[in-house]
Amino acid sequence: MPELPEVETIARDLNSAGLAGNRLTGARVYWGRTIAEPSPAEFCRLIRTKQIATIGRRGKFLVIGLAGGWNLLMHLRMSGRLHLVPSGTKRLAHEHVALALEDGRELRFHDTRKFGRIYLVPDANEILEPLGPEPLAPAFTAALLFKMTQSRNRQLKPLLLDQRFIAGLGNIYTDEALWEARIHPCRLSDSLSQNEVMALHAGIRKVLQRGLKNLGTSLGIGKANFYSVGRRRGRNRDELKVFRRTGEPCPRCRTPIQRIRVGQRSTHICPECQAAS
Repeated sequence: MPELPEVETIARDLNSAGLAGNRLTGARVYWGRTIAEPSPAEFCRLIRTKQIATIGRRGKFLVIGLAGGWNLLMHLRMSGRLHLVPSGTKRLAHEHVALALEDGRELRFHDTRKFGRIYLVPDANEILEPLGPEPLAPAFTAALLFKMTQSRNRQLKPLLLDQRFIAGLGNIYTDEALWEARIHPCRLSDSLSQNEVMALHAGIRKVLQRGLKNLGTSLGIGKANFYSVGRRRGRNRDELKVFRRTGEPCPRCRTPIQRIRVGQRSTHICPECQAAS
């Protein structure tokens, strides 16, 4: 699933491709469930003639602001991608929504597993308000994170994956951040000391910034793998320390990386650096 660095990379690529200022001339929906809100027919009616004003991100949502106050929100879920192609390009099997642009291009939502969703709403907060703080925002301080962790009594891995707690973290960057902080993913959040929370805060920012610098993480060539606009792959895979490194030596202590399950999620740790107690 694309996480904060991947969705931010897509937003930046769309901006670089000159989508802002373009007018939408129509839409075609081939898989109705991709449109979460409103109905597919109403979506096609409302989107016509809307102008793209801004392109950004909130958590794992791509947020496209439209002139007149409407918002186009896209959540890529497990396998969603965006293809920007010339109008008339042959449609691929899993391109479920096509948005026509006045400059002769189309923005197509490709989703092999069909879990991704698109929302067209007048108020973005209707969808985005429940999300937690942005981990790279200046307001997200170590002091705030300490207050947040002390107010919960949950295992760290599931808590960090909860988008209502922090927006944008997923399996990859959570494992990497916990390794950076030398904290076991099963630790209870309110058991962390201030120093441990400071290390976690620094680890979260470090791995996200590294992911952004490397244009996201592409792990392989599978259907659910991350590709940005233009089907460009991220190069952060080579920078991962523990995620999907099972059996490889820890970069710090050379202990073999272990794969465990935490909250039903595959999790990668160094059993020496991230002791359970």
